Amino acid sequence: MTPSWKTICALADIPVLGARRVARAQGPQVAIFRTEDNQVFALLDRCPHKGGPLSQGLVFGHSVACPLHSWTIALNSGQAIAPDEGCAARFQVRVLEGQVQLDQTELDTVGLEFAPLKAGPCAKAA
Repeated sequence: MTPSWKTICALADIPVLGARRVARAQGPQVAIFRTEDNQVFALLDRCPHKGGPLSQGLVFGHSVACPLHSWTIALNSGQAIAPDEGCAARFQVRVLEGQVQLDQTELDTVGLEFAPLKAGPCAKAA
């Protein structure tokens, strides 16, 4: 199936060695990563270990370290680096004339089985 490309942001909007999150109508957000050599990758913003927000992790080389437990995830495949096991869903991404684009069909269908991450108030002490 031919991708239906949707412009998300300008490449310059993503910091080098950083990430930007893309909200969706359903499911967890998508994290778009930019490496030092200006390659761009997109993964479900959910570590395969405990669901940590990969977009808040440290980007190095072509990997990201999950901020919760430092699992290293390969940006090109979403695969956890051994000895860890698991995989974050990967999204097709392209940069066209300085604009980062994702496939709309994938945005609408990939990773919907996971609930979005939610932050909330701390429980009151008894």
